[in-house]
Amino acid sequence: MIAGQDEPHGLAIKDELEEYYENEIHHGLLYLNLDEVVDKGLVEKGKVDRRTNSYTITARGRRELEARREWEDQYVGELLSSSE
Repeated sequence: MIAGQDEPHGLAIKDELEEYYENEIHHGLLYLNLDEVVDKGLVEKGKVDRRTNSYTITARGRRELEARREWEDQYVGELLSSSE
């Protein structure tokens, strides 16, 4: 969600997740998880104003996404081709 947007704020991320999962995302849980990925260095948190933060994926976050995509291509792709 963050990688596909230009410095989204928390509520924009929440809206995107709710649309994708077709479920309500608990406000407190969202920010707890955002803080966790910030702490891991995958996402950087910035300030829009006193009440609003923006989020940007870091270089490390992009590398992690690429590694995950490669893993999916290798293992999930093999599963899908072997079931045909």
